[in-house]
Amino acid sequence: MQTTLAHGVRYAETHPVDIDIAANPTPRNRLTSAFRVVLALPHILLVGGPMALGVSLMWHDATEPHVEWGGAGVLGAVAMVAAIIGWFAIVFGARYPDGLWNLAAFYMRWRVRAIAYLTLLRDEYPPFGEAAYPATIRLEAPTSPRDRLTVAFRPILALPHIVALWVLGIAWALATLIAWLMILFTARYPQPLYDFSVGVFRWTTRVEAYLLLLRDEYPPFGLH
Repeated sequence: MQTTLAHGVRYAETHPVDIDIAANPTPRNRLTSAFRVVLALPHILLVGGPMALGVSLMWHDATEPHVEWGGAGVLGAVAMVAAIIGWFAIVFGARYPDGLWNLAAFYMRWRVRAIAYLTLLRDEYPPFGEAAYPATIRLEAPTSPRDRLTVAFRPILALPHIVALWVLGIAWALATLIAWLMILFTARYPQPLYDFSVGVFRWTTRVEAYLLLLRDEYPPFGLH
């Protein structure tokens, strides 16, 4: 099976979590792009900014790295609590309660729409809650029993991704800033920057789903 990306290139579906963002027609909306952060603020407060994954490279007691989940908004905090409860449920019962899984998945769907808007990948204002939007996430519920071993050590297993995305997040912010200026002056989002932004967004989304225990498959290292 294959999936079609926004710029028309096809990649094999090698991971059960993916995003699909329809290409935004040009010319782009300069007015809403100019004030995008302000317009997206209600969504940011609810589902966070582009990099909800946060890693602090400070060391405590000179032996342990400190990893944080920050900037995920109100619903992101709720989803994190659900993941903590789900962690105990999986480790001791090999099953993530359906209600908690659905809540975290709801957060991820809303988040993908909001971040696509905030990072200028789409111009349409995202809905609050569930509604059609040209930016979606493919995320199916895993089968039970769950992988207790990888769930037990999930934050440690995800650490290489968190560090990589911490670095890529800086590059993504710079790419978005350049794209913002280009849209204001030319009404176009440069395709190489667009492809890079979608790729980092895809990688980030997969790792967030992995940390929220929505899937057990280890995320790939890459933008595709």
